[in-house]
Amino acid sequence: MNEQETQLKTRHKFLDFLYWNLVVSVPFITACIAIARDSIVWLIFYVIICILLVMVIYKFYCTHCPHYIQSAKKTKCMFFWGVPKFFKEKSGPLSLLEKTVALFIPLVLVLLPLYYLLLQPGLLVIYFLSVIVLCTTLRRYECRRCIYSQCPANCVKKDLGI
Repeated sequence: MNEQETQLKTRHKFLDFLYWNLVVSVPFITACIAIARDSIVWLIFYVIICILLVMVIYKFYCTHCPHYIQSAKKTKCMFFWGVPKFFKEKSGPLSLLEKTVALFIPLVLVLLPLYYLLLQPGLLVIYFLSVIVLCTTLRRYECRRCIYSQCPANCVKKDLGI
């Protein structure tokens, strides 16, 4: 493992934000293409639902994260850069409701376009491969170095300590 993989990530850079949003854009755009081929109305509905669900994650999950807390008035993290801090910071562990939101909503986001993707097997393969790449890359390069020790996905080795 190189030095970059063994140090805790105390601050995100703008390039982190660009990288992670590009990685997320592949399954999102793939889903949008699959839906748009069948219905523009459902595409608009899908985009609106995604925005609303991401805002719910931002409220219930991100407000606990040290990257949210240490940012002044705008968030500077790997997924949200320059987004105003609409919600009050909450230090400490996630409640059961917040853990449920943090685990359930991403699952809903992944499964939501499934009907339209099943109609186009090629896009379905691209979609699931890109979701797998997103999850495994996130786990390898972020969760192993995350400073938020209360996060359910945190897997920092004890010798790195938080």
